[in-house]
Amino acid sequence: QVQLVESGGGLVQAGGSLRLSCVASGSIFSINSMGWYRQAPGKQRELVAHITKGGTTDVADSVKGRFTISRDNAKNTVYLQMHSLEPEDTAVYYCSAAHTVYGVDYWGKGTLVTVSS
Repeated sequence: QVQLVESGGGLVQAGGSLRLSCVASGSIFSINSMGWYRQAPGKQRELVAHITKGGTTDVADSVKGRFTISRDNAKNTVYLQMHSLEPEDTAVYYCSAAHTVYGVDYWGKGTLVTVSS
């Protein structure tokens, strides 16, 4: 089993920045990829950014150029750096982990990001 704990969410004005963190614990040796998803009220959960064990990253077109995903293997932590935040970025952000390159086997409980206009 793998446990994921997110932090770093909060209220920010449009144009501001936030950095989300996700600390993984448990059987992390078996994890091949991690990611960040978000779910806005009334909308489906969507993939925001993804990073493999080897460091290959992928970012959704809607946040490309504004959001960056990175990882610190020594700290078992994945980050989502968010710049130029927009009200449309308001959502609960969830950390994910998978045994495969793509997919989700574990979810964190989420952290709320609210962007005010």
